[in-house]
Amino acid sequence: MEQQWFSPEWFGWNTLRSFHWVHPYFLYAIPAIPLLLWLRYLFHRSAKQHLAMPYEATATSEDWITRLRYVQPVAVVLALMLVLVSLARPQVITERIDRYSEGIDIMLLLDISDSMLEKDLEPNRLSAAKKVARSFIEGRLHDRIGLIIFAGEAFSLCPLTTDYQLLYSFLDDISSDMIRTAGTAIGSALAVAVNRMRDSKSESKVAILISDGDNTSGNLDPVTAARLAKAFGVRIYTIAVGKAVKRTARADTLRATFNDFMDESEMQRIAAAADGKFFRAADTNALRNVFAQINQLEKVKYRDVMYREVKDYYRVYLYWAVLLLLIALATKSTFMANILED
Repeated sequence: MEQQWFSPEWFGWNTLRSFHWVHPYFLYAIPAIPLLLWLRYLFHRSAKQHLAMPYEATATSEDWITRLRYVQPVAVVLALMLVLVSLARPQVITERIDRYSEGIDIMLLLDISDSMLEKDLEPNRLSAAKKVARSFIEGRLHDRIGLIIFAGEAFSLCPLTTDYQLLYSFLDDISSDMIRTAGTAIGSALAVAVNRMRDSKSESKVAILISDGDNTSGNLDPVTAARLAKAFGVRIYTIAVGKAVKRTARADTLRATFNDFMDESEMQRIAAAADGKFFRAADTNALRNVFAQINQLEKVKYRDVMYREVKDYYRVYLYWAVLLLLIALATKSTFMANILED
């Protein structure tokens, strides 16, 4: 509302409806003003003396000079109404809520070895993990999230960032042929994650490891890497995707033949060493539920700050009331007023 006080837009319905009225009961008194003036007119008229004079009745018409006699009473009535509007104190209140959060640093560690192409998760383990990871990222707010891929080696694909669109593009481009070295270097992937997050000032640092196999490559033991992560304040959640079997002689034979079976004991030790938690995801729905649980465990603390700006506009209507009263006073001693009735 940047218009000048003399703008007629102040009397528009949309403008009046947009106001917050501090003392709205003054508005209820507005209809009483014309009623009181009408009653005054009735009593004043009955108290006046009348002089009977014979005259020939002829049709008369009021000219514009005669109509100007109504300017003074109308100005007074409108001025009193606008005084009541001013007393009601119209305001425009603008509220804005800014949300601040203590962001969490989250590093996603995704296994892209050939075994992640098994189809026990639809359409395969890798595609299912990518899809659910994307949904997980969409549910976060103000968190810095990074991405590490690993097979026989480990590489940081995306550093910690709040640019989620950039993360989505990296996720979409991930494929099993990005790392040619065969194997599963879990320890190396954890070491890369710790290196990325060790200088972080965030109060909460989390690594989410998604894999379907044991550590078979790299020079660093995964449990040792997990203890190193704990020393730097990084909590590790491990997610084993695919079917699980107990480690037996027959299981070892199966593992040599089928890549869709895995032993989950190492993933459990990794999580335990870094104060994290182990999850099993044998299908896509279970994987989705796992990420939902992690989302609940790593809730962001929000702080809402509300800004409230209040602008008073009673002066606008008070200026109009003063203007109309001045007009009424200026016309009182002119031909526009009937001095014989005063």
